[in-house]
Amino acid sequence: MIKKTGQRSALLLAMGALFLLQACASAPSSPPPTPEGHPKPYRVNGNWYKPLPHAKGFTQQGIASWYGQKFHGRKTSSGEVYDMYAMTAAHKTLPLGTWVQVRRLDDNRRIVVRVNDRGPFVHGRIIDLSYTGAKKLGMVGPGTAKVEITALGERRETAAGETFVPVDYYSGRFTFQVGAFSNRDNAERLRAKLDQTFTNAHVVPYDRGDMIFYRVRVGRCNDLEAADQYERHLAQSGYPDAFIVAE
Repeated sequence: MIKKTGQRSALLLAMGALFLLQACASAPSSPPPTPEGHPKPYRVNGNWYKPLPHAKGFTQQGIASWYGQKFHGRKTSSGEVYDMYAMTAAHKTLPLGTWVQVRRLDDNRRIVVRVNDRGPFVHGRIIDLSYTGAKKLGMVGPGTAKVEITALGERRETAAGETFVPVDYYSGRFTFQVGAFSNRDNAERLRAKLDQTFTNAHVVPYDRGDMIFYRVRVGRCNDLEAADQYERHLAQSGYPDAFIVAE
């Protein structure tokens, strides 16, 4: 009886894995907006931060600060080069690429910026504005101001003018990064190995500016719930560092 039960459990697990692989291999309807849909938690100065899977309905009040010349020209967390004269900002958990309205609470001045970096990692501060963003809010001199953040979504240009569309990070085209190499041959070797077991094994070049990396990815899912299950399947298959990305 124990042997039969074990065999039945193994069969159910195998069938479940097969169903999961088939579900994640279905053709996507359209790619999701950038950036990556469900990034891993990250650690700074001993503290863990978990990026939000979406920005829908997000509001927050607290202290805004700004960063300028010292970081001008450096890489941001999104991979973009920081431009202190652009309308951008750093936030600890909002999805990279989110457009937000920042309203100064004492005089009601407002700006719209795009989150493309992580920070500020200072207690009590909720957003770091670019120099130009801070200047428009009149807070360059004081250095900080009390603000309210409201997530706007994805910016689009229409015939009627600029509009913002709520961002859905739960559906789209999700794949899974298993490794990244500076050597293309190493990336191709891993891709070939993964191709024997997983669907959609492919290599994606990434130019960091000073070096090109070759990211090895597998799988394809159309919703975040299935992607979470696939990520766990990869971990159980010997790839515990694999993580979800949106392409």
